[in-house]
Amino acid sequence: MTEPQTQDNQPVEETEPDAAPEMDAAARIAELEKQLAEMKDRALREMADAENTRKRAQKEREDTAKYAVGNFAKDILGVADNFRRALEAAPQDVIDPAVKNLIAGIDATERQLQAVLERFGIKKVEPLGQAFDPNFHQVMLEVETAEHAPGTVVQVLQPGYMIHDRLLREALVAVAKGAAPVAQSIDKSA
Repeated sequence: MTEPQTQDNQPVEETEPDAAPEMDAAARIAELEKQLAEMKDRALREMADAENTRKRAQKEREDTAKYAVGNFAKDILGVADNFRRALEAAPQDVIDPAVKNLIAGIDATERQLQAVLERFGIKKVEPLGQAFDPNFHQVMLEVETAEHAPGTVVQVLQPGYMIHDRLLREALVAVAKGAAPVAQSIDKSA
C-alpha cells in the first residue's frame, strides 16, 4: 500500500481532527459582532482624531497668516511713535511756510503709516481715562490726584497696539494713586 503523495513526492501527513471543542454558532456570532463593534469604534475614533488634526493644522495656518507681520509690526511701532513725538514737539504757532509744510508732511506720513497698520489688523490702543488693566497696560508711574479714581489711567506715555485680537505691545501709562489724605489739624488750645 502506498501513501498519498503531494506533487513534489512528499508524503501527505494526515492530521487529526481538532481536539478543542467547536464553539457553537451563536457564541461565534456574538464574538464576531463584538469584534466588529470594537473595530467600528476604533475606526470612528481614528476618523475623529484625523479630523481634529486637520482642524488644528488649519487653525495654525490661519494664525500664521494672521499674525505673521507681528515681529515686523513691533519694529515699525517705534517709527510710528517717533512721528507722533515729532508732531507733539513741533511748535503750533509757526509762521514760516516751509516749516508748516514740513509739519504737515510729517502729519500726513504718520496718518498714512497708521492706515497701513490698520489695514494689517494693527490698531492703536489709547487707554486714557480707563481703569488700569495689567493685561494691556504697564504702569510707569503713579500720580497723586483727586480728579480721578485710584487705578485710572491719567496719562499715556506710549500707546499700546493690538494685532487682531492679540496684544502686540502694552501701553506705558501713568495711573492715579488717589489724593493724599488731608492732614487734619488738631486745635490744642481748646
